[in-house]
Amino acid sequence: MKRLTLSLFSFGLVLATLIPLESMAAQRRRVVVRRGPVVVRRPVVRTRLVVRNGYPIRRVLPTAVVVRPARRVVTIGAPLVFLPSVVWTSRVVAMPAGDRLVWQDSEVIEREEGWVDSNFGIDSQGNALFLQINGTAELNFAEVAFANGNVQVVDFNGSTHGPGIYNLLDFADGRHVKTVRLVAKSESDDTKLTVYLSK
Repeated sequence: MKRLTLSLFSFGLVLATLIPLESMAAQRRRVVVRRGPVVVRRPVVRTRLVVRNGYPIRRVLPTAVVVRPARRVVTIGAPLVFLPSVVWTSRVVAMPAGDRLVWQDSEVIEREEGWVDSNFGIDSQGNALFLQINGTAELNFAEVAFANGNVQVVDFNGSTHGPGIYNLLDFADGRHVKTVRLVAKSESDDTKLTVYLSK
């Protein structure tokens, strides 16, 4: 009996001395890897730029674009009728008061994508559209489609603009805006374009 007790005691003593050594060795071997923020890159897939019959811009447009589908799909019930295009005048403005903003959405485009065709589903009533640029972007054109089927094309004529809030289009009589399409490319590493509708 004494032998058995002595053997068990010795075995326990050996275990007690080995376990801390193993855990200390494991701690010495532990490697901590710190990673920076994960950047998810979208695959760049270009397609032919599509414009409908009766499009009012006659100058050369980009041949290939990266198309971003609208996050909110909006249906226009009336046949589309293009109004004469409006040549855009770059005008930096102050952001309207928060209670006047009816809708907003944004899209981030990257330099490597080239021309990006962004679509914003709005489907709301207002009287002015604003464009906020964070970064630097070359702007080609915008299409504003109204509930009655009228489409107002805003021609930026390939002008480049830096950070700021710009007046995109005024319609003081108040209109139901269905969608805004914006074709632009980033001249900085990336550019955030935000479209606002105000009342």
